[in-house]
Amino acid sequence: MAQFRPPRYDREMGNRFQIYLIKPTRYHDDGYPLSWWRSIVPSNSLACLAGIVDDAIERGALGDIEADVYTIDEIHSRVDPKKIAKAIEKAGGRGFIGMVGVQSNQFPRCMHMAREFRAAGLPVSIGGFHVSGCLSMLKEMTPELVEAQELGISFFAGEAEDGRIDEVLRDAYAGELKPVYDWLKDTPNIAGAPIPFLPAEQVQNNTNRFSSFDLGRGCPFECSFCTIINVQGRKSRFRTADDLEKIIRVNAAAGITRFVLTDDNFARNKNWEVFADRLIELRGQGFPVKLVIQVDTLAHRIPNFIDKCVKMGVDELFVGLENVNADNLEAAKKRQNRVEEYREMFLMWKKHPVFIICGYIIGFPNDSYESIQRDIGILKEELPIDAIYLNYLTPLPGSEDHKRQHEAGEWMDPDLNKYDLNHRVTHHPKMSDEEWERAYVDAHRAFYSFDHMERVMKRMVALGSNKKKMTLNRLVAYREAVRIGGVAKFESGYFRMRRRTQRRPGFPIENPLVFYPKYALLNVWNLWRVTLTWLKLKRFMRRALSDPNGLAYSDAAITEETRKVDVLLTGTRHSEQADVRREHREAREAAA
Repeated sequence: MAQFRPPRYDREMGNRFQIYLIKPTRYHDDGYPLSWWRSIVPSNSLACLAGIVDDAIERGALGDIEADVYTIDEIHSRVDPKKIAKAIEKAGGRGFIGMVGVQSNQFPRCMHMAREFRAAGLPVSIGGFHVSGCLSMLKEMTPELVEAQELGISFFAGEAEDGRIDEVLRDAYAGELKPVYDWLKDTPNIAGAPIPFLPAEQVQNNTNRFSSFDLGRGCPFECSFCTIINVQGRKSRFRTADDLEKIIRVNAAAGITRFVLTDDNFARNKNWEVFADRLIELRGQGFPVKLVIQVDTLAHRIPNFIDKCVKMGVDELFVGLENVNADNLEAAKKRQNRVEEYREMFLMWKKHPVFIICGYIIGFPNDSYESIQRDIGILKEELPIDAIYLNYLTPLPGSEDHKRQHEAGEWMDPDLNKYDLNHRVTHHPKMSDEEWERAYVDAHRAFYSFDHMERVMKRMVALGSNKKKMTLNRLVAYREAVRIGGVAKFESGYFRMRRRTQRRPGFPIENPLVFYPKYALLNVWNLWRVTLTWLKLKRFMRRALSDPNGLAYSDAAITEETRKVDVLLTGTRHSEQADVRREHREAREAAA
C-alpha cells in the first residue's frame, strides 16, 4: 500500500505553494476507510484534475508563485491529514486541499479529513458528484453541506476545464476561498482541454497498472436513477483525436498502456470511428493499448463498431443492461434498452475475444423476490455474458429519483456512507427490507454458483476466446469481492489495508494487542478462502480446455436459433417498439 511521504525540507523550498489533490474513499462497514494494497479502478476525476491543475501552473495562473502538486487516491494510499499539514508548514505554510470527485458514499470520510485540515488552518474545497448533484437538483443545501460551509469549506460544482480552476488556486493561495464556485449551468468545451494523467507511482497501485481517461461527457437520455445527466448535462461534448493521441503517447512514455475509458457510453460518441481509427493506427505503430469501455445495448447496430473496437484494443466490455424486465426499464426511463435484442447483441460481441460485464439493478417497483431470482436464471441460461455487477436501485443525490423522494419526504437512509449501490437505503413498495436484502444476496450467489461459472468457461472455449486468465481472475474477483469483502468488485482490490487509528467517528479504536493479531488472521483467512475458489475455478478451466468436445459445446445462450429472449420476459408490447426506436433515434441526433 502506498503511503504519502512528505518532501524533504530544503530552505530553497520555502514559500512554495503546496497543492494536494485527494480522492477520498468511503468507510467500510467495519468503520475503517476502505483501502487496498492494490485497487481495481483508477479515478478519472483525479486524473482529469491533476492535468487541469498542472496546466494552470504551466500557463502562469499563479503568476511567479512556485507550486508543488501531489495526487493521492485513498483507495490505495494512506492519507494522514496531520502529516500533510506538517509538510505544508515546513514548505512555507501556503497550501490547498482539493477533495476530488467526491461521491455521496465518500462524503462522510471526506468530511472527517476536511475537519482536520480546517483545524490546521488549511483551505479546503470539495468537488464531485455529491456536491454537484445536490446543488443541481435540490432547492436547498442538505444538512451535511450546510455543516461543511459552516466549517469554511468551499464547494466546486461542475467541471473545471476552460481555466475555471485558476480562480480557485489564486483564492486558495490568498486564503480567501469563496463558499461556492458554481459552473453547473455552463458545461465547458473539452476539445483541446488538458489531458487526464496520473503519475506512474499512482498507476502502479492499480491492478494491472490501469489508468483512465474520458473522450466524451454528457448524456442525451433521461434515466431516472442517473446523476450524470444532471451534473455533466444532456448535451454531449467530446475531446479530439489529437487529444486522444496525446493521452496515449504521454502515458506510454511513463510505461502506461492499459486504460479504463470512463465515457458512460462510447457508442454514443459521434466521433467514435475517428477515435477508433487513431487508436488502430497507434497500435500499428507499436503502442500496445488495451481498453475497457462502456457501451449501450444498441451499439451492435452501428456498422463496423464492434470490429473496430476490438481492433483498437478493447478486450473488456461493460454494458448497462440494468434489467431484463422491459416494464422496469420503462419505469426508469431506460427506454433505449431493447430486451428482445439482448442475445443477438451479446453474440455479435462474442464473435471476438471480449469479456462482458453487465450492470444489473434489482429493486425496481415491479420486482419481487421471486421475479428477481427468475430473471437471474434467465441471465444465466439465455444470455452469453461473463459477469454481472449487481446493484440495489439507489436514489443517488443528483438523480431524479432522489429529488422526487426528497421532495415527497419518503424515507431514505440518512447515512450517506451507504449510498454505494451495494446497501439498501430505501424501502421497496412490494418487498420487505429483509426480503429485498435477501434477494440481493441470493441473486449474487445464484449467478456466481460454481455450476454457472464452469458454464461460462465452457462457453468461452466453444466461442474460441483466448481470455483464459481474464475469465478465471474476473470470476474470482466478482464472486469474492461481495461474498468475502462485503464490497462491489469495482471498489475492491488485493489485500485489504486497515489503519488502527483511522476509524470512523463512533467506532472504538481497538487495543493494539487485539487489533493486529485479528487483522493478520483475517487477511490470512480471506486469502485462503479466495485461493480455494481460484484453485477450484482453475480446475474447471483446465477441464474445459482439455475437453475434446469443447468446441462443440452449446447451450441456449450461444445458439442463435434458440427462441427469442423476450418470450421469457414480461415487458413492453411489440406494438410499442416503433415509438421506443424513434425516441432512441432522436436522442442520438441530439447527442450529435
